[in-house]
Amino acid sequence: MVLRSLNLLTVLLSIAALPHISQSLHFELHSGRTKCLSEDIKSNSMTVGNYTVVNPNEPHPSPQSHKISIRVTSSYGNTYHHAEEVQSGQFAFTAVEAGDYMACYTAVDHKPEVTLSIDFDWRTGVQSKSWSTVAKKSQVEVMEFDVKRLIETVNSIHEEMFYLREREEEMQNLNRATNSKMAWLSFLSLFVCLGVAAMQFLHLRTFFEKKKVI
Repeated sequence: MVLRSLNLLTVLLSIAALPHISQSLHFELHSGRTKCLSEDIKSNSMTVGNYTVVNPNEPHPSPQSHKISIRVTSSYGNTYHHAEEVQSGQFAFTAVEAGDYMACYTAVDHKPEVTLSIDFDWRTGVQSKSWSTVAKKSQVEVMEFDVKRLIETVNSIHEEMFYLREREEEMQNLNRATNSKMAWLSFLSLFVCLGVAAMQFLHLRTFFEKKKVI
């Protein structure tokens, strides 16, 4: 049992030691159109986002047609961020509700139609913390920074495991409830079929008796 725990800890530390994976996205949006992106966030988890409309006329100012509106909402419809006709911005909040969070971008309606390029960086959990602003130059402080980062990553993985276990239990309860309902529906269907067959038998028997066939 101890050996198994040590192996699990080794795997978690190996995952934590992997290079940071960027969640930056780049997508295109046409004038007057809306595009939504979703992220599954657990409760009490920190999340930050940065978005920018790429300026096609660098180094000149960005044209007025290159503006967007953004709204970030939870699966329950609560709004956590809202901005109208902006070229860039950011948001940060701690998720109160667990579930899918939606970031919807709407491009300003413009004629003739233009295509906007948008850079979007959305990070949650331990990845949302700007550890790079905390790191120092000395070797001791760098090691301390790495240890803190590993601890935060392991804690995040631990919390994620519990979160996935809760979701798995919810799915198992749903499957059991569905199977129970399907079983009752099958028995009801069988009872109806037997009832209809009995009625047809009695009807045919009465019919043949009247015709004096039997």
